[in-house]
Amino acid sequence: MREILGRRRRLLSRRNDGRPDMISAALTFATEWQWPVLPGVAPDPRGLARCGCPDPECTVPGAHPFDPGLFAATTDERMVRWWWSNRPSAPIVMATGGRAPCAVSLPALAASRALAALDRQGMRLGPVVAAPHRWAILVAPYSMEQLGELLYAKDFVPGSLRFHGEGGYLALPPSGTGHGEIRWERAPLPGSASPWVPDVEAVVDAVVEALTRTGVSAPEL
Repeated sequence: MREILGRRRRLLSRRNDGRPDMISAALTFATEWQWPVLPGVAPDPRGLARCGCPDPECTVPGAHPFDPGLFAATTDERMVRWWWSNRPSAPIVMATGGRAPCAVSLPALAASRALAALDRQGMRLGPVVAAPHRWAILVAPYSMEQLGELLYAKDFVPGSLRFHGEGGYLALPPSGTGHGEIRWERAPLPGSASPWVPDVEAVVDAVVEALTRTGVSAPEL
């Protein structure tokens, strides 16, 4: 039990000044769960909704890789320590797919109502990452062929659903971005292994059905 509680404290810990302990969170993802991570580009200090990257119209300010690029994502403890020792407030970006989960994301309001509908159905979900405008449901890794077949078989798929698969990325809690803080809507349960995540088929089927049955429109955001 001490080990489990220690892992949870490490994932959710904060520094003495009350700010998130980013290096501890990054080490949990990388070394304990084997999710490749790298530091994201910081928000532009001149404006909260602006990004520190060269793109003045960046749509995910502070929530994407830039320098280093996504290919540098790693589970190596020494590299993770070096990155966040030098950039202690950098957002944590996970390279999705491969050894790490993938994700299905949708606008926050639609996601909140869809999750409520799924809870009423008794569907088991894994961790859910919440940004101010979008929530992401973590799912098991899938191939592009698998995703293509899944979507082709659907009569309707909301255009606002986004799929973070192989070659994609997702900012993880407790990162701060240009749109606000990333948090856990459904936090991973503490344990000795990587958190359980459902198959993408189950999540897409359930989310599309929930959005259709509840009459929730998921706008393009």
